[in-house]
Amino acid sequence: MATASHRVIGLMSGTSLDGLDICLVKFWENDGEWKYEIEEAKTIIYPEEWVKKLLHAEKTSGDELQRFHSEYGTYLGECVFTFLKNFNLQPPDFVASHGHTIFHQPARSSGEKGYTFQAGSGAALRMACGIPVVCDFRTLDVALGGQGAPLVPIGDALLFKKFDYCLNLGGFANISFESNGKRIAYDICAVNYVMNRLASRLYKPFDENGSFAASGKLIPEIFSTLNALAYFQKSPPKSIGREWVEEVIFPLLPESEKAEDLLRTFTEHVAHQISLAANGNGKMLVTGGGAHNAFLISLLKEKCKAKIILPERETIDFKEALIFAFLGLLRWQNKINTLNSVTGARQDSSGGTIYY
Repeated sequence: MATASHRVIGLMSGTSLDGLDICLVKFWENDGEWKYEIEEAKTIIYPEEWVKKLLHAEKTSGDELQRFHSEYGTYLGECVFTFLKNFNLQPPDFVASHGHTIFHQPARSSGEKGYTFQAGSGAALRMACGIPVVCDFRTLDVALGGQGAPLVPIGDALLFKKFDYCLNLGGFANISFESNGKRIAYDICAVNYVMNRLASRLYKPFDENGSFAASGKLIPEIFSTLNALAYFQKSPPKSIGREWVEEVIFPLLPESEKAEDLLRTFTEHVAHQISLAANGNGKMLVTGGGAHNAFLISLLKEKCKAKIILPERETIDFKEALIFAFLGLLRWQNKINTLNSVTGARQDSSGGTIYY
């Protein structure tokens, strides 16, 4: 028997700065199982001024960061308003916004408090679009001693349960799967956050289809050094942020090496780490911007035991925004939307701040 449906807009802005994903989704339960239908979705490419603001927000003063937080929230609300107007859509029940991660330093050991910060004031967003907002999904889990990431796995478990693995290739690669009756998920490695930076050395915003990487040569020393990093020896729960990549990864990718060779080496590194994470049989759903990288996908098909499944483009491009809409719905209903088996927190929780 089907329950009443809910229409929710999910907003997702990833670290790779590809743009703002907006996804309007209808959710309902049928005989205890969640179902969904994407009504409309669009990626808004950031204007150059916003790319610069998002890149440099971490280096601003406290006063400037607060101003930016409010300004960006207003921008998100205006994007929602324009999206609804342009597609002639009725307003949803509410908006669920991930925001844009500026800092992510979760608890690193037992008893040590960390922090995470996603820009995009929910109050400013609410006022700009005129619709209730759910946002700030990560901070409660971090306060509970968790990594605050990844959050998508509960959506994988409830919306994409027919797949043995769910892999997202965005700024970072993260994976989600069931093990001994528990959902396990973690960040595997950086992907587009690094690849896009390397492509910029060739005056391109990204390595389209992985063509530059395919033309390059593997640099064995760098490949071995990357795979030997301490993070890859740790067991989950674990997550990585932009800070770790800046401090640890980029110094290993010197400007003295050809960008094509570095792209080849790093892409091989990504495929290798994913093959270690998804080391069983079954079906693996692959989504996110990296799913359009033909060379990376060919390496995954070669190295992984699991069968690689690429869904329709809408799911590839908007799965994270869709799931943040779903996380918002669970929070709206005061249901658990963050799993401690994934994040390492002291308990499951229902994370998110609501602006009615």
